Parts: sequence; structure tokens; C-alpha cells
Amino acid sequence: MTESATRIREFKMPDVGEGLTEAEILKWYVQAGDTVTDGQVVCEVETAKAAVELPIPFNGSVHELRFEEGTTVDVGTAIIAVDTDPSAGPLDGGAPAGTVPAQAPSTPPAAEAPAGGDGGGGEKRQPVLVGYGVAESPTKRRPRKQPSGQGAVQRELNGHGEAESVPAAAPEPVAEPAHGTAANGFAAEGRPLAKPPVRKLAKDLGIDLATVIPTGPGGVITREDVHAAAAPAPARPVPSREPAAAGAPAARDAGAEAAPVAGDARETRIPVRGVRKATAQAMVNSAFTAPHVTEFVTVDVTRTMKLVRELKQDPDMQGLRVNPLLMVAKAFLVALRRHPEANASWDEANQEIVQKHYVNLGIAAATPRGLVVPNIKDAHAKTLPELAESLGELVATAREGKTSPAAMQGGTVTITNVGVFGVDTGTPILNPGESAILAFGQVRQQPWVHKGKVKPRDVTTLALSFDHRLVDGELGSKLLADVAAVLEHPRRLMTWT
Repeated sequence: MTESATRIREFKMPDVGEGLTEAEILKWYVQAGDTVTDGQVVCEVETAKAAVELPIPFNGSVHELRFEEGTTVDVGTAIIAVDTDPSAGPLDGGAPAGTVPAQAPSTPPAAEAPAGGDGGGGEKRQPVLVGYGVAESPTKRRPRKQPSGQGAVQRELNGHGEAESVPAAAPEPVAEPAHGTAANGFAAEGRPLAKPPVRKLAKDLGIDLATVIPTGPGGVITREDVHAAAAPAPARPVPSREPAAAGAPAARDAGAEAAPVAGDARETRIPVRGVRKATAQAMVNSAFTAPHVTEFVTVDVTRTMKLVRELKQDPDMQGLRVNPLLMVAKAFLVALRRHPEANASWDEANQEIVQKHYVNLGIAAATPRGLVVPNIKDAHAKTLPELAESLGELVATAREGKTSPAAMQGGTVTITNVGVFGVDTGTPILNPGESAILAFGQVRQQPWVHKGKVKPRDVTTLALSFDHRLVDGELGSKLLADVAAVLEHPRRLMTWT
């Protein structure tokens, strides 16, 4: 074993989100030659659900950064190399410090696949989206920059002084046990080489794999190859008949940038990835798995709004986040205590209803990266000041984009506050695995019959969506009615608990 082999240690992309298979490197905090210590944060990565800082697990000097910022890297792939004994002098050979190796793999070899892989069959496990269950569709990765020299086509002048392409040396074939050995992108029996998820993608898109040009190692067809074959030929942009509005807001997507387009283009295409992709897949899974029922109630919350104003002046609540959402959360928790059978989940594998004796209360939060739903653990056991403190920390962390994957796991029910956008109500979709979600509409003054007279009162509309496998109409109606009753007469916060 050479000196460099014993001194250089590689830090591989960890699974930071319970089953996620890739993450994007957002920012490096170190450069080649920097000294690092065990536990020092060296980079920030973004998974499908959160931005996470990664600490290095050993001491030494940074030998090289394997990937640039903005690159999506598979779990199990080395991202940084560290010289653990820099005082011993220069390494005996090897690539100079700070360079990206020419043969950096986009996916780890089968023999080095992370635990929980496909058992050597060549197929990578499907990613588990944090807080949303298993993703059913394959993940389309961002195009990676090809290292210089890898697969490059050398050009030389022929006898006529014209450029002539000379194919580069073909890479070593990569065996695919399920389909024989590779030969120009085909298995021994003439079948194009592609992993099962890629074959399914091609089938869904109506693409014949025999017509796809492979770019993967050993002639293996990748997802990107299939998407390239399915993409329509570029069309000439159609000039707009009206000039673009000056100062029009740019399209916003979680973690994605709009692709550059010509000034007269009529469309902008935005890559779907990160939080936006995870949210979209989760909502599709939920909408077509759990039978949704939504009920509505309009309630006079004048007394609750008065209580909010009083609590803001209470010395015990100073410095805490006191607002109508806090009162709605407390009312929801009180109602769930009165109807605990509504706090449950559906176990499809075992055909069981799992009743929860705790409430992890999710709060939908709009962030620059997209919609995230972190939850307050054991919210049922918190006092009002404790709940206010947890709610404030949750919102602040989400707005900073620092919500951890763990904070978005294990939710049982959720509240979405659509009222902050001036919306009266909606029909919210359940988070997968949860039994109910409560939409809180805007509070506004309306004419209301109060004590036999029409008066202006603070009124809001609540909408409760629930999984009809777990919660029937009677139970759902009682749960929603109790939330409304607490908000109409907040003294029930004391008499019902």
C-alpha cells in the first residue's frame, strides 16, 4: 500500500435524510490546503427537503474537493479527500491538491453501494422523500459537468487541412448481471443496456431503447439519455405580439433557476427539483391514495381576537409569538384530545389503523425554497407559552431555510394558514401518513347576528380535510365543530382541558 493510500481519507456523501439517494452541494466552506478538524463543517448540501451542513469526521488537510458547488452527488460518492498526516511532507505522486479527478464517478460502483441498495443487481433503491414516503417516480438529476479529458473526442487535421473526428478510447465495459456483458450499448443477446428504472421511464414515455444513444459507462443508457430522446426538436421562438411588462417579477422555484430564454420567448421553463419536486410527488401520492373529505365551518372569533390582544400584553408571554394561529393550534389540540381516535394513520402493509397517543403538529410554512411542513413534536403536552415558543422557532428556522429533515418527519396532523394571503378558505390536501389537515382562513369583520342584533364581528372560515378511511363523517364533523367552539368561546381552553 502506497503512502498516499494510507494518508488520504475520503469523506462520502452521507444519507442525511433517511433514504434519500442524492444531494446537491450548495456551498463549500473549505478549500484545498485548508486544515480541518473532526466535527468541523466543510460544506452545505441540499436534499429534497432541507439544507444540511456536513461535518468532517477526521482531522487533516484538505487534499482535494471532488465536486464543484451546484453539483448533485449520489449518496456514497466521495466528495472530499483529506490528507490525515500533512506534517509528513508531500505525497508520493497522485493528483495535485485541489484538482477534481478525471474519473470521478457520478454513481458509486456496485461493490461500494451504500447500505440498503439493490443487493448487487445494478438497480439503485428508490429514494424515500423525507416526511412523504417512498417516491414512485425516478429522480431526474441535474446535468453534471464532464471533467476535461473524459470521453473527449480528439481532433486532428487530415491531409486536406480539415478537422476530422477521432473517437476517444472506449471505457472499460461495465457488466450488467441481468443482461449479459455490454457491447456498444447492447447486452450479449442484443438488448440495450439500461437499469430497470430507466426501462420503466422509457416505457412510460413511449421511447424505444434501441433508438436511444447511450452515454453511460460501458454504453449503459441513463435517464438523461431517455429524456433527451423524448425531448421535441427545438422550435423557433414565436415573437410576442406585446412587449414584456417592465419589472415583471421573476418566476420563483424552490432551489431552481429559470432557464435563460430569448427576449421574445413566450414561455419560461423551470426545472422541477428539490423541495418543489418532493412536494409535488407527495401531493400526488396523497391525493390518489387517501380518500379525502373536506368540511367547512364559519365561526365568530371576536373573543379569541380579544384574547390575543390581551396575551400580547401579558408579562408571561413577552417575547413569544402570540397571534391567531397560536390560538387555532391550541384549539385543534384541545379538539384532538376530546376525539383521540381522529389522530391516527393507515398501515397499508399490515391492514391496521395506528392510533397515535401523541400529536406532532405540522405547520405549513412558505419559504424561498418552497412549501415545507415541519412539525412541533409532542405538541399535545405543551402549555400555551411553550407552544408559542415552539411555533416561533419553527417559523424562524423555516424562513432561514435551515429546517432539518428530522423536523419534517413523524407529523400526525397539520395546520395551513391560508388567511395570511387574504384567502377565506380552501380544500387542503393531506400530508401522506397523516389523518387530518386544518385550513385557517383570513379573519375579517362581517355583519353577524350577535345576541339578537346584527353587529360587525371578527369572523373566519375553517376547513378540515381528513382521511375517510380513518375518520368518518361523524368524527370529522365533531372534531371541526370543537375547534370552532373553542375559538368562539376561548374559555373552553380551560374547561375542556
